Amino acid sequence: MESRINMSVEKKRFGILPDGRTAGLYKIKNQKGFEVHVTDFGVNIVSLLVKNRNGEKKDVALGFDHLEDYMDNHGMFGATVGRNVNRISNAEFEIDGRTHCLAKNRGRHNIHSDKEHGFHKVLWDAEIIDENAVKFSYVSPDGEQGFPGELKVTVTYTVTEAGGLIISYEAVSDKKTLINLTNHNYFNLGGHESGSIEDTEVKILADEFTPVDEDIIPTGEFRQVEGTPMDFRRRKRIQKDISDDYDQLKYGNGYDHNFVIRSSGCGIRKIAEAYQRQQGILMEVYSDLPGLQFYTGNSICDIQGKGGVIYRKRSGFCMEPQYFPNSINTETFEAPVFDAGEKYHAAVMYQFVLREEKENGEK
Repeated sequence: MESRINMSVEKKRFGILPDGRTAGLYKIKNQKGFEVHVTDFGVNIVSLLVKNRNGEKKDVALGFDHLEDYMDNHGMFGATVGRNVNRISNAEFEIDGRTHCLAKNRGRHNIHSDKEHGFHKVLWDAEIIDENAVKFSYVSPDGEQGFPGELKVTVTYTVTEAGGLIISYEAVSDKKTLINLTNHNYFNLGGHESGSIEDTEVKILADEFTPVDEDIIPTGEFRQVEGTPMDFRRRKRIQKDISDDYDQLKYGNGYDHNFVIRSSGCGIRKIAEAYQRQQGILMEVYSDLPGLQFYTGNSICDIQGKGGVIYRKRSGFCMEPQYFPNSINTETFEAPVFDAGEKYHAAVMYQFVLREEKENGEK
């Protein structure tokens, strides 16, 4: 059995909401210096502290110092996204013959359900359930954001002794509904203050991706990554192909694509990794979900973050395990539609380890 000696959870006041309620900040730590700071306001990740090869702590999550910034947070830094992550074409979908309309917040389409009133902008109930875990709970009323059914959601953050952050999602509705949850954290393994992430080396265990149209809506096609800039089967720097003359990169001004992860349906498995050579920090991503949205922060524009740092284009990248974007409106995709009483469950782990490698990738 894994020892949890010197694991701890510390709660602090993070700020006061306009209605007078208090938001808390939970600091979950292990004995090796790995820390996750998350607030019960929106279950937003505030900081991820990881030791580099020199033993220095690096905060590898972009974010803010104050609650007020998370109340705005249009860029969804560290955000828990729900009820549905990513795009829905024409901001509507149909379940059993009934059309449900959502906010048109990306042209005529919907992205991330409701960026102004989504899961990342409500106060969740929080419970410290172990010396290394906090469970957050929220009941989303029937019709909230335009989705059918009262949805009971829990998100549990667990820190492991080996330096991993496990995020477990559970949800159940009293009506047939769409459920697709993830976290929208921006990572910079050089430290949130270090600027561009283009020298970060990325590997994604996917032979296919789902190409998009000019609105970044998947076409329903499955396309092989081989011979394209979308091929991350061998680790490469983000900057290597990101400026190629390729239609998919032009549409998103960089990477903003869903990758079809191998061995779908086989439970939790490794799906991706990212390596920052100067720091010696390797992040491995594990999940039981079928897709991974890889986004290179193409739209970040002069946002003041922690410590007064200005976040600019490609200051961070996202690795968001999820069901495929717009799957509810795409016949070729599996749609995450759950019957009344049917339980939704998903798990993601971000594992941080130190790795010494030569330039050719040898250890």
